[in-house]
Amino acid sequence: MIYHGTVTFMKKRVSYGLVMSILIILVLLLSGCTEQAAPQSADSIKIGVVASMSGPASTTGKDIWQSAELAASEINEQGGVYVKELDKKIPIVLVQGDDESTREGGIRAVTKLITQDKSDLLIGGYSSAVVSAHQSIIANEKIPYIISGGSSTSVSRRDDIDTSYMFFHRPSTDDSAKAVVLFIHEVVRPEIYKKFNLPEDRPLRLALLLQDSPFGKGQQTGVLNLIKELNLPIEIVSEATFKMGESDFRTALTSIKTKNPDIIYAVTFLNELIPLTQQARRDIGLNTLIIAGENNDDPDYYSGVGEYGDFTLMESRFSPYAIPKGTTYETTEKFLENFKNKYGGFAGMMGAAAYESVYIAKKAIEDAGTVQKGAVQKTLSEISMDHMMEVMKDGLIQFSPDYRESSFVLYVEQMRMDEAAGEIRPHIVWPESIRETGFVIPDWYQPGSA
Repeated sequence: MIYHGTVTFMKKRVSYGLVMSILIILVLLLSGCTEQAAPQSADSIKIGVVASMSGPASTTGKDIWQSAELAASEINEQGGVYVKELDKKIPIVLVQGDDESTREGGIRAVTKLITQDKSDLLIGGYSSAVVSAHQSIIANEKIPYIISGGSSTSVSRRDDIDTSYMFFHRPSTDDSAKAVVLFIHEVVRPEIYKKFNLPEDRPLRLALLLQDSPFGKGQQTGVLNLIKELNLPIEIVSEATFKMGESDFRTALTSIKTKNPDIIYAVTFLNELIPLTQQARRDIGLNTLIIAGENNDDPDYYSGVGEYGDFTLMESRFSPYAIPKGTTYETTEKFLENFKNKYGGFAGMMGAAAYESVYIAKKAIEDAGTVQKGAVQKTLSEISMDHMMEVMKDGLIQFSPDYRESSFVLYVEQMRMDEAAGEIRPHIVWPESIRETGFVIPDWYQPGSA
């Protein structure tokens, strides 16, 4: 029986994770996964796209799929991917794997993409909890997987399985938490203290409202560790959690209000952030600032949150309405224009990462000269290509030798109501090197008190 994360089996107690791994291997055995794969067809390169096409993260899943589809169509219009061992270009065929926004759905989707669809490579993945559940399949099958979600370090830096075929094209929760904390310390704290004449020795009061998942816990750990490491004058006054997919945050927000925070860091998915932001000011009367993470930077947030999104903050790495000046500007504008022409809207951050992942896969296969999985894994580990839309460290897409994580230049935006559009629009306020405008404290804002 299952009891508190362990299983009693033959009078021995083993970890729940081990049992899950055993069950996955049994599924693979029964489905014939351990049989030698048939030789690669010269007709196409199959890329499986792991996306939440249903469930709480379906809005983001649609964005991932459509953006991957756009990249594949662009590549195919140019003849496809050149494979040296075949001496010709091969078109990309995308195969959809709906993870249903659940761990079980992710296992089913990835198993199907490998065993039935015979994918040559996988991209995508969103929720850390969902990705972590199907990593054992990837480890067992040794299929290259470019993961643009799963930001928790517990996903990319785990040592209980072989992650050498997994490449993480996203900031980790440590990276995102660092950007948020440094922005709060360097920009928010000084401006609040100056405006309200607060004593310098008073710690800034930060409330955390966290999704109860590896993603939320990763952000929480990142925030706490950085504050301690740098000995920052920031006091955590609340650490409230909610279940993934929640839509009513009023109880948690009411509790946070009693703690009198100066600012709230909300670690959410897009479908959670919209009601959370609305309920905070409209229903609870929380006249404080809210900052959210980069996974929420999506046109659906701008159109959905309404007036309550005015002055909110968001750490980001890609936005359809706030494009950093520089080498990524033209590529981003072209991507957004092509996406709008094809789908009638704008892509969000997760879409941009999926789009880039298809091009990363293309280069890795061309560098390898084959679709043989081990060869592609090797070229992915050595890849160095110019960044596309998302600004990368040193202007290059590369994967670190230790955890195979790419390194982003992160920034913070402040949302302001755009009367002409009838929606909020983001403006980059940090760091100084790419800032568009200054950070503004709204007139209705009230600082916290002890």
